[in-house]
Amino acid sequence: MADLILALDATEKKLALKIARAAAPHLDAIKLGYPLILSCGLAFAAEFEEFDVPLIADFKVADIPNTNRLIAEQVFDAGFASIICHGFCGKDSVEACVSVAEDYGGACFVVAEMSHPGATAFFHGGAAEKIAELARECGADGIIAPATRPERVKALRKIVGTRKILSPGVGAQGGDAAAVAEIVDGIIVGRAIYESDDPAAAARSFAHVRLGR
Repeated sequence: MADLILALDATEKKLALKIARAAAPHLDAIKLGYPLILSCGLAFAAEFEEFDVPLIADFKVADIPNTNRLIAEQVFDAGFASIICHGFCGKDSVEACVSVAEDYGGACFVVAEMSHPGATAFFHGGAAEKIAELARECGADGIIAPATRPERVKALRKIVGTRKILSPGVGAQGGDAAAVAEIVDGIIVGRAIYESDDPAAAARSFAHVRLGR
C-alpha cells in the first residue's frame, strides 16, 4: 500500500494550518508548493512542526546547477524533508539537488511525468522514460509519476526499480487511488482534501490505501 500525501495549495495561512491540523492524523506527509509559500513565505514551513508530519517542497526546481543548489539549501534550512525537481534541465542540475538533499539527510524526487492532460505533449513518448533513467543514474530517491495514467506508472516502475514513486492526480484530476496504490509508494491528493468541508473526513476516506503503513 502507499503513503497518503496532502498537496496543500490553500493560500491563506490560518486556513492552511486549520486544514493541516485536521488532516495530519491521517497523513504520511504534506506537500507545500508555490501557491502557499509565495503567499506566506518560506519560513511558514516552521509552523507545521506541531503536526509531526514530514514536509515535501514541491517547487519543481528547474534551473542551472548552482541555482538549484541555492534553492535546495534554502528549502532544507527551512525544515523540509524532501524536495521535488525537474529532470529536463539535465544531469548536472538534478545532481545539484540530490547532493544537497544527501547533505541534509533529506530526499530528492524528480518529475518524470505530470498528471494533467497537457503533460503528454512533452513528458510522453520516451521523454518520461529518459527522465526516470536520469533520476536513477543521479541517485535520486524517486520520481513523480501520474495516478491519472496507471499504465505510465507501471512503465516507469520498470526503470526506477525499488526507488520511490510519488503519484499525483488522485481526486479532482480523476486519478483513482485504488488503481495505483499497489504500484506506487505515495499517493498525492490535493483539492479532494483541502477544499473539503471536512478535511479530516476527506483524508480519512483514503485510509484504505494506507493499510499496513
